[in-house]
Amino acid sequence: MPPDDSQRSPEDTERAERLRRRARFLRELNEAKELRERVQPRRARAARMRQQMLMRTFRW
Repeated sequence: MPPDDSQRSPEDTERAERLRRRARFLRELNEAKELRERVQPRRARAARMRQQMLMRTFRW
């Protein structure tokens, strides 16, 4: 059984906190990457539509 916080040294506590923050950061980073992958096709489609409209309204 792991020791409670009163028996841990300050270094162990700091290390555990750093690992928790790192794990949370990596989870959030992964979520952001997944969100970007889902959003990116729409952004590309919108850019294509803008380009097509630009070409339709362009006059020589």
